[in-house]
Amino acid sequence: MQSIAVLDYGMGNLRSVAKAVEHAGAGTVEVHVTNDAAVVSRADRVVFPGQGAMRDAMTALARVGLDELVRRSIGEKPFLGICVGYQALLERSEEDGGTPALGLISGHVRRFPEQHRDPVDGSRLKVPHMGWNRVTQTFAHPLWRAIEDGHRFYFVHSYYPCPSDDAAVSGRTTYGLSFASAAAGDGWFATQFHPEKSAAAGQQLLKNFLSWDGTR
Repeated sequence: MQSIAVLDYGMGNLRSVAKAVEHAGAGTVEVHVTNDAAVVSRADRVVFPGQGAMRDAMTALARVGLDELVRRSIGEKPFLGICVGYQALLERSEEDGGTPALGLISGHVRRFPEQHRDPVDGSRLKVPHMGWNRVTQTFAHPLWRAIEDGHRFYFVHSYYPCPSDDAAVSGRTTYGLSFASAAAGDGWFATQFHPEKSAAAGQQLLKNFLSWDGTR
């Protein structure tokens, strides 16, 4: 039975993520919602979820020592970042006047404009971006297996990730502008959308993660 560590730093819908991973594993996984370094080190895979403000997230990560644990885990075993768990991997966020992040991915996190509009018809777009939107897959990846290109996933966010390296962008979404709604690298995959809230496609992505060997 696989051991899955869902990182607990006091932010995010950890229980719903854990339940979604358990459901995707269909009795083949043991999920631990934890901030215990020993438990994370023993785990076969790591999930880094999150929601809320970046500064609060980074403070909470440092307080329980998970910042260094993320840095170690992302190179050692299959790793999935979700929402703030994706944004925190970049170098810096515009949130709260500028917040340093973990710097594991080159790039920054930006806020949707206050007067955000659809470039086609000029209609006002609400911020946060909340609800279902399409994800265009930019290259074939094991975590996209059996998921139709352009499928809709569920989003809730006011800030969006901007990786510097286009080769790391594995999915794009348009909401007034095009942003990197998914990214991938050696042993890691990250999504701005919430797989645990994205019905069948989200479950398929989690199933794919549980069988992924970490290679692209």
